[in-house]
Amino acid sequence: MAFVPVTDAVFLLAEARERPMHVGGLQLFKPPPDAGPDHVGEVHRAAIQHGEVHRKLRRRPVRVGGLGWWAWEDDPKLDLEYHVRHSALPNPGRVRELLALTSRLHGTLLDRHRPLWEAHLIEGLADGRYAMYTKIHHALVDGVSAMRLLERSLSTDADERDMPPPFAPPRNHPPRDAGGPPRAGPLASLLGAASAVTEGVRGVAGATEAAVRSIVEGFRDEAAALPYRAPRSPLNVPITGARRFAADGWSLERIRGVAKALDATINDVVMGMSAGALRRYLIELDGLPDGPLVAMVPVSLHGDDDTEDAGNLVGLVLCNLATHLDDPEERFTLVRRSMRAGKLRLEGLNPTAVLLLSSASFAGLGLGPLYRFPPLRRPPFNLIISNVPGPRERLYWNGAELDGMYPVSIPIDGQALNITVSSYVDQMGFGLTGCRRSVPHLQHLLEHLETALTELEHVAGTA
Repeated sequence: MAFVPVTDAVFLLAEARERPMHVGGLQLFKPPPDAGPDHVGEVHRAAIQHGEVHRKLRRRPVRVGGLGWWAWEDDPKLDLEYHVRHSALPNPGRVRELLALTSRLHGTLLDRHRPLWEAHLIEGLADGRYAMYTKIHHALVDGVSAMRLLERSLSTDADERDMPPPFAPPRNHPPRDAGGPPRAGPLASLLGAASAVTEGVRGVAGATEAAVRSIVEGFRDEAAALPYRAPRSPLNVPITGARRFAADGWSLERIRGVAKALDATINDVVMGMSAGALRRYLIELDGLPDGPLVAMVPVSLHGDDDTEDAGNLVGLVLCNLATHLDDPEERFTLVRRSMRAGKLRLEGLNPTAVLLLSSASFAGLGLGPLYRFPPLRRPPFNLIISNVPGPRERLYWNGAELDGMYPVSIPIDGQALNITVSSYVDQMGFGLTGCRRSVPHLQHLLEHLETALTELEHVAGTA
């Protein structure tokens, strides 16, 4: 039995029917040249028969003593046929039908009596490709660790066969004994629970001083965005459990060209695209606030030597999206300055201080049920925009080429829209996940992202 760290347990505690707390991914594959008509069925059967499962994906959450702290234990009756499913799209098999199915799958809660993940193999796309939609609880992984799980299951060799499914243990690591470690006794369980709680607050005294100093410095910079200074908007409302998902990809060459010409980072351009698109989208809804939208941007604290058990290691910065500015050059300049200011505030802070500073931005969202009372609806920020770096080389799974990948993330009460992007080879995939009731016409936001990138290309002189 392994106790759940505080930084991971928060996602179990925050979950409700309106707030499923799992992250997901939609991957598109081109079947290998020798694939038969039942290729996806064969892939599904081979995945079930493989049998071995990554140790992180064998465990389910339990309460120590029934009401105590959360812990992970191995599921003694792991049912792969439940976790790995085979579906087909209705005619005409467009990407539109695939996104509709992904939206429905993403809106359902994971069963806490089982390990908290699912994988859906989906055939029926008219162009011959097939898809895999996966979801896994945020208490188990963040975006970076989820991406590493996927990458380690794929190969750069198109001719490699007999490869394990993505939920299997890494091929360069022997599988752990399915029986797992012995369960701790009652006293050890209580001591372990206490240790899990205190682990999250060690070193807080020194971290507090550094975090407070960083906040004070933020007030002196007009480009800096601080918690609870975000305006109210149509995105900051209570949500339902149903989801709407839209996705598309943009050329990394176009984005890099803008970044280089404007002395910016690729992520700055992603933020600038999002800012321009959100401005147009909210104008369409007659809901653009007078003040600038503020985005919360996760920053990975993972190191290259993290173990397989590394869970959520994320800090947060806030970015002024300058949506009150009509001029795309002025808007992008402020977005870039704000991102730089946010990153500078984290420089020199240890991980504990980064997490403490981040909690000032995120803590209010733990009041999910209270947020449903209008007087308390002052958002700490307006939405989450996240960038998860993906593979730089083209990857294959038993000869099937990974043709595209799009992240599917988490809206929560008061944050009805989430924008997450992920790079793959020469593409930047945007995944837009919203509350089905609160965020209408999500496809329009994709069109506005293209318009915003074109505007930035004209500003940069790369059009």
